[in-house]
Amino acid sequence: MAKFNVNTHRQDPYKNFKFNVIIDGRSVPGIMRVIGLHRITEAIEYREGNDASLSRLTPGATHFEPIVIERGVTHDPTFEEWAEQVFSMSGDAGMSLKNYKKDITIQLLNLQGMVVLSYRVYRCWVSEYMPIAMLDAENTEIAIERIVLQNEGWERDKEVTEPLES
Repeated sequence: MAKFNVNTHRQDPYKNFKFNVIIDGRSVPGIMRVIGLHRITEAIEYREGNDASLSRLTPGATHFEPIVIERGVTHDPTFEEWAEQVFSMSGDAGMSLKNYKKDITIQLLNLQGMVVLSYRVYRCWVSEYMPIAMLDAENTEIAIERIVLQNEGWERDKEVTEPLES
């Protein structure tokens, strides 16, 4: 059985190093890592009164784990401005109830740069913001900016289908 429906010649799965994160309708520059898209449904154990020492499991509440997004430090203010929707030192440190939650899109690309999978993540907000994750005079790696997003769920965009590869 073929692993791919359109590109039946293809044997290898998609790589994980080509992707986009879209916030406010634009691709955010410099993103290096996305960790997340983890859904957990609680298992509830129960037993009926006439069952002979047998317990059963049924699904309970579902929750979605936070998503971590990291990128190299740049002058693009997207992460900082979003984080300030939840808390800002200016004024009374109040939050923007209208703008702090955003829907984002995470896209996986093939090696030709075509979108092969897309996920919509709903009602995200920044719960952690690190403008510089670490400074180390003995390390030559790039400086990293990090946000942690709480979210109220995600789903695969079923309109994105396997593209014909050339």
